[in-house]
Amino acid sequence: QVQLVESGGGVVQSEGSLRLSCVASGEVSRINAMGWYRQAPGKQRESIANIRIDGSTNYADSVKGRFAISRESAENVVYLQMNSLKPEDTGVYFCHVVTTGRLYWGQGTQVTVSS
Repeated sequence: QVQLVESGGGVVQSEGSLRLSCVASGEVSRINAMGWYRQAPGKQRESIANIRIDGSTNYADSVKGRFAISRESAENVVYLQMNSLKPEDTGVYFCHVVTTGRLYWGQGTQVTVSS
């Protein structure tokens, strides 16, 4: 089992920045990848960014050049630095972790970007 706790959400004006954090605990040695999904109001949950154990990253086209994912392996923490935020970035952001054969989710943190 892996437990995830997110933090860092909030309300920010357009073009502002926020940094999300997600701390993993439990069977962290089994983690292969970590990342973030976003669920906007009335929309399906979508993948925003992920980082694999080898350090390789992937981003959704909508956030490339504005968001950066990083991982502090020693502390089992994954970050999402969000810059140049837009109102369409509003949503609940969920941390996720992939282990061998399982996917875990955090409880989500709300990000609201006002215009």
